[in-house]
Amino acid sequence: MIRTLATALAVVASSEAFVVPALHAHSTASHVGHVAASSSARGPGEACSEFAGLALADDAPRTVFDKIISGEVPSEVVFEDDLVLAFKDINPAAPFHALVIPKQRNGLTQLRKSNREQHEALLGRVLWAAGHVGSVVAGLEGFRVVVNDGTPAGQTVLHLHAHVIGGRPLAWPPG
Repeated sequence: MIRTLATALAVVASSEAFVVPALHAHSTASHVGHVAASSSARGPGEACSEFAGLALADDAPRTVFDKIISGEVPSEVVFEDDLVLAFKDINPAAPFHALVIPKQRNGLTQLRKSNREQHEALLGRVLWAAGHVGSVVAGLEGFRVVVNDGTPAGQTVLHLHAHVIGGRPLAWPPG
């Protein structure tokens, strides 16, 4: 098991594509159905149970992702649990392109703003969910997980998110 995000990112960076073997086939509807019933829409200031004591001051402006989480903006959800939400990207870079976001931003507008003591478990959950979405939900044999940090790297929404991209051959190096 990968214990830290730094280790996980090193694994991703050292391979041409982050590959997680498919465990078994599930339909997207089954993933959304069983988790949506246990999750309620929360606003950006409401804490998730596992991280309630770790809420950080987050005075950054609300983003479109906060509006997706609260249900103000519709999205095509592919996976959800109490900590993360995954939905299809509206401008896909490949046949399958989903975003995985923490439901509570807690200051995580960018990866560089993470704090090990307060964000390590949440960052691990985002990365685990990205693997689950790519391998189990989408059923991909291989896919890429990308986290852009800052506008020079292509980050357009200041709410930490991981892109899960696959369904076609992906060139290396990217962009």
